[in-house]
Amino acid sequence: MMIKDLNDNINLPFSLQISFNKLIERYEGLAKSNDQFIAAKASRVLKAQEPYPVLREGFSKTSVLFEHEKVIQILLQDSFSEVLSLNEIKTASVPYHNFIFNASKRFENIIEAAGPDFELVIKNMPENDWYILSCTIIMNFCYGYNANFKRPLYYEIPDANGITRIYKILYNADFMEIVPTAQAPKLTEDDFDQLLDNFDNIELWKEKFPPNSYVSKGFVISNIFDVTDDQSISNIKTTLIGNNKRKDESFMADFQKIFRSLLNITDLEVGFSIFNKEENTLMKVHDSSINSFLLKAKEEFKCENLFCHYSYDKILKDKTNFSISDVDKSFAQCNGQSPQIKVLKQQGFKSAIFAPIAEDGELLAVLELVSRTPKALNSINSNRLADVMPFILSAVKRSKRDEENLIQAIIQRECTSIHPSVKWKFEQAARQFIAEEAQGNDNPTFSKISFDNVYPLFGQIDVKGSSDARNNATQKDLSLQLKLVEKIVATAFETEKLPIFEQLLFQIKNYNKALKTNFKVDSEQKITQFFINEIEPLFKFQLKSKPYILEAIEDYFNKVDSKLNVIYYYRKNYDDTISLINKNMSSLLDKQQIKAQKMYPHFFERYKTDGVEHNMYIGEAITKEDSFNEIYLYNLRLWQMQVMCNMESVFYNQQNEYPLALDVASMILVFNQPLSIRFRTDEKHFDVDGTYNARYEVVKKRVDKANIKGTDERITAKGKLTIVYSQKEDEIEYLKYINFLQSKGQLGDEVEILELEDLQGVTGLKAIRVNILYHGKFDKKEFYTYDDLMKEVNH
Repeated sequence: MMIKDLNDNINLPFSLQISFNKLIERYEGLAKSNDQFIAAKASRVLKAQEPYPVLREGFSKTSVLFEHEKVIQILLQDSFSEVLSLNEIKTASVPYHNFIFNASKRFENIIEAAGPDFELVIKNMPENDWYILSCTIIMNFCYGYNANFKRPLYYEIPDANGITRIYKILYNADFMEIVPTAQAPKLTEDDFDQLLDNFDNIELWKEKFPPNSYVSKGFVISNIFDVTDDQSISNIKTTLIGNNKRKDESFMADFQKIFRSLLNITDLEVGFSIFNKEENTLMKVHDSSINSFLLKAKEEFKCENLFCHYSYDKILKDKTNFSISDVDKSFAQCNGQSPQIKVLKQQGFKSAIFAPIAEDGELLAVLELVSRTPKALNSINSNRLADVMPFILSAVKRSKRDEENLIQAIIQRECTSIHPSVKWKFEQAARQFIAEEAQGNDNPTFSKISFDNVYPLFGQIDVKGSSDARNNATQKDLSLQLKLVEKIVATAFETEKLPIFEQLLFQIKNYNKALKTNFKVDSEQKITQFFINEIEPLFKFQLKSKPYILEAIEDYFNKVDSKLNVIYYYRKNYDDTISLINKNMSSLLDKQQIKAQKMYPHFFERYKTDGVEHNMYIGEAITKEDSFNEIYLYNLRLWQMQVMCNMESVFYNQQNEYPLALDVASMILVFNQPLSIRFRTDEKHFDVDGTYNARYEVVKKRVDKANIKGTDERITAKGKLTIVYSQKEDEIEYLKYINFLQSKGQLGDEVEILELEDLQGVTGLKAIRVNILYHGKFDKKEFYTYDDLMKEVNH
């Protein structure tokens, strides 16, 4: 769209005029030069413009430019040398406006190559910033106040191949002048001080510099430079430095785009592979957006199988770039024997560079650049990577460090967990350890980690009859395998009446009998050894060559687990079921724990056994604050009851999804006295501290196997929540919780109060048992608090 007036749709503190006054003044000075040639030329220029005073006075109508086109070209002839026109990128324009009225040939060629739809826009300057930048220029021109708000300005212009080129703009404002109008407020030092602290307050800037209150006369000459290479290197650095950027989905696409600009290759693709020193392998980066063209679809590959000898030495030993400028030609020369060339050809790539990323002689990773154009990548342009490799090395080192930290965090979480609630105490001890070491102590000690006066909570959801279920599954597997073996041996005995076969049949008969009538702990091991040591060699080396029995033996080995050398069908169902129960219950407990921590911070740990156990400790010593109140303990106890009901409900609603039908039973142990806990460094977990408190651990380990006093019935039962306690006040408290949860439809009305048999010197234990009501979905209000309970009681 053709601009008629420069001030159409422009919001700036000054109105714009093109004026050649300053340039004409410069020629007036040159006309007095002692150099006759310069003086004569200046006089000629002055004479040419003299009849057209509007060029000096200034104008905003663009039609004036076309009316006086020839004279303006004479005025600008020295500024736009014809000799340099194909080399220099230069424009004459109105500042802060896209209106260009003169340009060098090279600039015109660049714009033409960008295509007819390209619109020239100055990058990286928001609209408000243009206004404020204009204000700071007025401050400089009219008040001599240098606020220095200059920012580098850029054009982004695609070349004929579609590669984005970056051009930096440097303004020459020698031919500009700014004149205040009557509407321009007189500014004081206080005004400037106020503006310095309010850069983002556009309204304030507009108050001090109202729109069009000044006149900007003149023109600027823009000297433009192609800085694509510098900008590409800077962009690579910026992209690699930003942690969050590397997590963006567009990260790899942007990274590829930058490399295409740097090497000027349209179809360039970038890949990475990580070097594993211990295994001598290259591995894929654990990021779905990052490819490895060397590994193709594989997760990792041995380096000796990935490269030929020459490329292996260059990349892994010499740590120098390895380029293949013509994949097809190289493939023919090596008869398809070089693995790295073969893998490139399979993917349709025609040229490639593999650049090792190394530090102190140690390979960390390989940067892979590939193109579908022959000779696009070669040993010459591989040298251009030298400028970006330090940044890539830095990013790879950080990624490696992040990965190591993550691995350590996972190991710590999965193996030697330190709960966030007590982490401060460990950090405190670690700082003390470092301080002692720094002070010259050769044997610094890690302080004792303990917490006094904390209340314990323990709960478990356990698989009922897990030992019987495991034994039953084992018997079924062994029985099935004995039947298969018996059938094959019997067939062999019928064909060949050898005493060895008769002896084996006798053994099998005895094992079958032992399985049914006298299955012991060592029975599984004995029968398994019989299969491995006697049956397997017989089948593999003696009978497998017999055609009459070959099919039966192959069928046998198909049914036997190749790693365990036994049939592992029923036991697998059992193990998979236990594993799934543990996984699902642990996951549910962990999620709900996050909510519990928000009620009041406390220590939490869980263990996977034949089910899931959890320990919690709550008290002032853990939170490190003087804020603990017993109401937080009551809240946690009520939460624990609800989460146990929730876990059971979820289990029984998903029971049909497990390979084996097993039952679970839930139990809570109540201990109403605060105790001390201590971190056992040898066992890497917290345990109670002191002889008196050891009673709690004894009960915790044995109570779920205890019977009701005077009976053979276990205290824990399917479909019921069992709450074990010793004090009458605990009974009253938990009956209150039960009554509340009955009103919310989480517990049923079958409440029993029972006595337990004595446990290793611990007497007087009692239990409340109450049936759990299972729901398709847990209550709408997921967890009730002690406050909810009290509101209902007082209602």
